[in-house]
Formats: sequence, structure tokens, C-alpha cells
Amino acid sequence: MKKRTIVAGGAGFLGSHLCEKLLLMDHEVICLDNLMTSNEVNVAHLITQKGFRFVRHDVMLPFYEKADWIFNLASPASPFYYQTKPILTTKTNILGSINLLDLAVRTGARIFQASTSEVYGSPMIHPQVESYWGNVNPVGPRSCYDEGKRCAESLFFDYLREHNVDIRIGRIFNTFGPRMLADDGRVVSNFIVRALAGKDITIYGSGKQTRSFCYVSDMVDAILAYMSVETRLPGPVNLGNPEEIMINDLANLILKFTHSDSRIVYTVPQQDDPIQRQPDITLATSAFNWKPVVNTKEGLKLTIDYFRGR
Repeated sequence: MKKRTIVAGGAGFLGSHLCEKLLLMDHEVICLDNLMTSNEVNVAHLITQKGFRFVRHDVMLPFYEKADWIFNLASPASPFYYQTKPILTTKTNILGSINLLDLAVRTGARIFQASTSEVYGSPMIHPQVESYWGNVNPVGPRSCYDEGKRCAESLFFDYLREHNVDIRIGRIFNTFGPRMLADDGRVVSNFIVRALAGKDITIYGSGKQTRSFCYVSDMVDAILAYMSVETRLPGPVNLGNPEEIMINDLANLILKFTHSDSRIVYTVPQQDDPIQRQPDITLATSAFNWKPVVNTKEGLKLTIDYFRGR
């Protein structure tokens, strides 16, 4: 039987790719988005497709539709946006989670929470495993997002314990690819856009801090593989590419692939910026046989081609 699926935050970067793949899987897709940090153009090519419906809606308000699956991707996700609107970010993560969990209770839906590697804060262990509780500054400029996502995880488990909701919590590590916003301040898009324009690339701190970047098609496959497991698997489960790269090396790769003459300049580090970030994906690999297939270099070339086209 065809599944009816709600994707909150479905017009965003990751959400739009998820909607696209769900339609290919013959789901009926209801895409919810208030378009605060996303763009309807991301799903414009889906509007005329059978089974797709876009609804402009803020998840801080209740939504009433029958659903089999629910994906909660609704939240500002880049430091630029969530530090500009910290109260709204916290409210979106908490009230949005409550409203979508209440919908899951009413409809019996399986529900996925797009959590984040930011719940680990500036980690004291490396790589990060799901059993690690994290090292988060609860009053810093990033705390609206970090603690909002941590509180959302708490709510999901409370709804599991109190209402037996079939929850899935995926801790998503840095993801990149086509449809990223050019101006949202995320490191990959920021470096590419500036390199293509011949502008200086700014690195905060020494550039020796590391990240792990997952190409968007791999992340969508991970989320759907996780949601498709029929046995209860609440998580949390790390979803990301364990290939670790220094920010300096990332900048130099982008300069190489764009043939850019941009300079790399350094400035003071950002407060609470993690020194290392790398997922341990043992659980994802063993539980639903997933691991990424697109390496960082291949993903960067595809993403550069996208931004060149724009």
C-alpha cells in the first residue's frame, strides 16, 4: 500500500532531496515548510508530480493530516541563521517536535527526528559514538541549536516511553551538495561561492579543526534505510561520512577544483567551534547496512558544478 509521508522542512536543502527520493519510491508526499530558511524553488520541479503537495506551514503550529511516516527536518541548520534568530530556533525545535509527535500519536505514524552532530558539542572523545553524552555549552551563541536538538531528542524518547511512538533519531553530520543556499554561511557552500567569485576565503582559527562531510544523496539513502527498518530502532544513530578532513585541506581542494586564485585568510576562531568532528557509523552499518559511497572529493566536484551552473 502506498505510504502517505509528511516531510517538515521539505523545501530545504536536505528536505527537497528527501521529497524527491520518496516520490521515486511511490510515496504520497506532503511537504511542509514556512520558507524561512528555504526556498520553494527547491521543490518547484515536484509541484506537478502526482502524489506531491506543498503546504506553507510553520511547525510551531499544529498540523492535522493522516500519515504513515513523518520526517522532522524543520529547523534553521546553519550557524548564520540560528544565531540570528536564536529564540525562534529553540521554539521551532521544541514546539515543532511536540506538534509532530502529537500527530504521530494520533495517526500511529513512524517519525524521524533530524538531530545533529551538534548534540556532541565540542567532543572530548573522537570519533563520536552514540553513547557519548556530549560537551555542550548551554549558554553560548550556538546553544539555541545545540540544546534545541538535545531537548528534541529528549521529547522523542518521552513520547516513546509514554505513548509508545515508533521514533527514529538520526544524528546528522555535515551534509553538502546541490541546493545548498549560497549565503547561509556553511563552510562548503561559503568556500565554493567565494572561490568561484575570486574572493578571499576566510578560515576561523588555524584551519586545523576537522569535519566529516557527507554528500546529500548518501545522507538521503541513510535516512530512508533507517526509516525502513521494520523492527523498533529508536536510536540515536549517527548518520554521516567518517572520512575526516582538515578545514585547511578542504579550502585547498576547493581552490584546486575551481581553478581559483582566491587567497586563504585567517581570523579569530568562533566561540564553541568544535575542534574535531567525525562520526562512528558502526551502528548504522550493522543495523541497516548503510555506508556512504560518494567520497569528499567527488562530492565537492558535483557541488562546484551546481554552483557554477547558478
